Amino acid sequence: FTASLLLGTTMTISSNHWVMAWAGLEINTLAILPMISKSHHPRAIEAATKYFLTQATASALLLFSSMINAWQTGQWDITQLTNPTSCLILTSAIAMKLGLVPFHFWFPEVLQGTSLTTGLLLSTLMKFPPITLLYMTSPSLNPTVLTFMAILSTALGGWMGLNQTQIRKILAFSSISHLGWMTIIISYNPKLTLLNFYLYALMTTATFLTLHSTKASKLSTLMTTWTKAPALNAALLLTLLSLAGLPPLTGFLPKWLIIQELTKQDMA
Repeated sequence: FTASLLLGTTMTISSNHWVMAWAGLEINTLAILPMISKSHHPRAIEAATKYFLTQATASALLLFSSMINAWQTGQWDITQLTNPTSCLILTSAIAMKLGLVPFHFWFPEVLQGTSLTTGLLLSTLMKFPPITLLYMTSPSLNPTVLTFMAILSTALGGWMGLNQTQIRKILAFSSISHLGWMTIIISYNPKLTLLNFYLYALMTTATFLTLHSTKASKLSTLMTTWTKAPALNAALLLTLLSLAGLPPLTGFLPKWLIIQELTKQDMA
């Protein structure tokens, strides 16, 4: 399954043809499903079903949008997406794949129903192919729609994470919020989106692996884990502050650069 995941991701990020990109996304989805449902628990099965239905719908929309574009322009090239209807359908398909508002409902639920290791894959590796597609098609997408979705994602991600006690759900809302930051800048400076994504993936990986080793899944258990591994928990505190974007830490860098770029574009 890990090999299939890597194959699917590599296929999508290196393809130039819409059908190849779609096939890569499908391989990815089918490879992660057994990983989500491997603990034979009703919650895990529910998470796998929710994930499958969302991703299948998003993949179908993606194929639909590329077919409309090919029908109108005769082009199957990813960078040649010129039809406005196709662009709109593709935006919603990618938003659904990533878990951007208003298609975000599945993500916290799915993350809550899986183990921490699978949750890590869902938050980082599985976001990479859709981000790449967004990066490649960004010049032809509607900046107003992207900005609207991005602002909603950032706001909702922050607000909905406030009253949670489950760490995985908080990390899911953190992911939605970060994706908002990435989406708002993609029309103006796509390289910043990639920088943001790489740093986000790095910080989230550190967080998930720490939680995995301390076996903490609720905030109440996290409060008492510092007695077991004080150094690890101090590192986790710094990682979480970095994920929040506190100034001297790494997580502040992409936010600073994004705000700077938005100010240049008269957006902020």
